[in-house]
Amino acid sequence: MAAAAAADSERKRSLNRRPSSSSFRLRCSSLNSLRLRRVFDIFDKNRDGLITVQEIHQALTRLGLETDVSDLDSTIRSFIKSGNIGLTYDGFVALHESLDQRLLGLEMEEEVAEEDESESDLTEAFKVFDEDGDGYISAEELQAVLGKLGLPEGREIDRVEKMICCVDQNHDGRVDFFEFKHMMQRVVVRTS
Repeated sequence: MAAAAAADSERKRSLNRRPSSSSFRLRCSSLNSLRLRRVFDIFDKNRDGLITVQEIHQALTRLGLETDVSDLDSTIRSFIKSGNIGLTYDGFVALHESLDQRLLGLEMEEEVAEEDESESDLTEAFKVFDEDGDGYISAEELQAVLGKLGLPEGREIDRVEKMICCVDQNHDGRVDFFEFKHMMQRVVVRTS
């Protein structure tokens, strides 16, 4: 019983732990800006141009990231402009940059670390989608993650299955890590 509880605890993701890599940072600033805008828009559920602490907490919870609302509030509060109830996009970018600097230690030896970070980033990203940990992303798992993010693609299994087919090189109906890695590298190379 204790072993099961320990394994369950190990699987839970937490914002309180130091990330092993710069999962949320891209080397290309224009890609980073587009990605941040997309994340901001996803978090801004009521489309008022502000992200409240509650909206961020709900989004992180849907992704399985444990957060304490009061800790989140204390982290975010200094980035909220006086008179606003939430973060503007500029405040969100400033928060992201602050977290990047604090949590990811931008002083790392970049040349050697970047290759390992890239592989580690891809592994962490893959694990978000591989919800059952079997080493594959199924259409159902992809649909569940897209649904948690509130993306419309998550409502239609046919669209999700087409996404899987576009990446599934060995035609087994699932995406393994190498197919995921290949797809991610193509996306970064094409847009750079």
